[in-house]
Amino acid sequence: MSLITVIIVIHYIIVIYVVYRAMIRPHREPASRLAWVIVVTTIPIIGIILYFMFGETSIGFIRAKNMQKLKSQIFQNKFKATLDTPITDTIPEKYHHIFRIGQSINGFMPFGGNQHSLLENSEAMIDSLVRDIDNAKQHVHILFYIWFTDESGRKIANALIRASMRGVVCRVLVDAVGSRKLISSNIWDDMHKSGIHAVSSLSIGNTLLRMILGRVDLRNHRKIVVIDNYITYCGSQNCANANFDPKDKYALWVDAEVRFTGPITLQNQHLFVQDWLAATREDLPSMYESEQPNDIIDLTNVQISEDMRSKTNSFCPSQVVGTGPTERYDAMSDVFQVIISSARQSLTITTPYFVPNGPVLNAICSVSRMGVVVKLILSHNTDSWFVRAASHSYYPELLEAGVEIYEYQSEVLHSKLLTIDGELGMIGSANLDRRSFDLNYENNIIFYDKKLTEDILERQQVYINKSARVTIKEVNAWSKPNLLWYNINATISPLL
Repeated sequence: MSLITVIIVIHYIIVIYVVYRAMIRPHREPASRLAWVIVVTTIPIIGIILYFMFGETSIGFIRAKNMQKLKSQIFQNKFKATLDTPITDTIPEKYHHIFRIGQSINGFMPFGGNQHSLLENSEAMIDSLVRDIDNAKQHVHILFYIWFTDESGRKIANALIRASMRGVVCRVLVDAVGSRKLISSNIWDDMHKSGIHAVSSLSIGNTLLRMILGRVDLRNHRKIVVIDNYITYCGSQNCANANFDPKDKYALWVDAEVRFTGPITLQNQHLFVQDWLAATREDLPSMYESEQPNDIIDLTNVQISEDMRSKTNSFCPSQVVGTGPTERYDAMSDVFQVIISSARQSLTITTPYFVPNGPVLNAICSVSRMGVVVKLILSHNTDSWFVRAASHSYYPELLEAGVEIYEYQSEVLHSKLLTIDGELGMIGSANLDRRSFDLNYENNIIFYDKKLTEDILERQQVYINKSARVTIKEVNAWSKPNLLWYNINATISPLL
């Protein structure tokens, strides 16, 4: 048998093995299975490499096993709420199912007694965070996907260094890829020297080995700040200047961030603790017993006194939703789908990346056909040509269903906001795309609060005022080559 014949036989054995893996992989759409089979069988070698890089949503067997073990050890007695546990009576019964789907993911119940403030812009968020860090008494926990060494990044780092020097326990967790510039900088070294516990998550290491053990592009996209178990931030803001690149005229990113105080902070604390454990294997809850013996860790037993209720300007029942590759499949997609389907008068969605799966797209179109006023606010300028092209493929169906589509002009609209019926909303790190649904670790907060919903609706209206509305006439005038390009990108999106 010649060498060429041996190579061909080995190649086909590998192809059969990869096709087998693609076909038995759970939680995969039939179209995605078929697409991968075609790619693997028709593109020699490259198709196999692509499958191992992008074909399976896995952070690696060892990592996943360790994370599940840590979660079961640390949190097995923390979440005792069941579907029989009553939802707080401050939330109308018509919305209970929304919080039930959130509860099914992390075990968190909605809690009130929270105050909120929708921050004006990125600079206001950074300044507010610096003030809170400077006023911290016990601890500061920060997790960012992107942390740059620009002015904003240095402001937060310097505030943490000041806090650490006066005895505040500071822990910093950043994504190894999104914050790689920080990790290789002098700022990272200075943080360590000042006593800050700073680590990275989901490091790639050897790229070839990581491709074999799990996907290289699964990232921790969360943005979490927890200060003294009382203050937390939630939204789309990374630790960076709004102007990412002064040379790029579209580099000014527009974000939305809410500062919360109250019991909801403890739920974000749990997500941080979980991610910290995965990155460091440190038993943070026991460390908290010595640092803060009076802290409440068991969220299911938190009781909000009537006195606290009366002193709280905004009751704001809220619930944290944390999703990712090691949580249950399609969790964030389920949340979006349930909230969208619950709209009866109005639905307004703001997202920079719009590549929905079938259930979410159908939910948006269905409520619009029911007579709900649906407004979808996207960014005309994005940092991903692929996502922009894929997004356009959904425009005809959306417009035919009566959805109003607005494209924000000039800057990059990076806010991730959703409101329904002027009463309930969601803010966080998750985009309305397959990456946020299936690949990234994300954190959102669902809230029932008319004042916060009104504030966010006003912000969304500001976006609309700076947008160009997309019309069905404009879409029908697209050339066939453009339409083909948009649809090709949307077709291959399930592969990624």
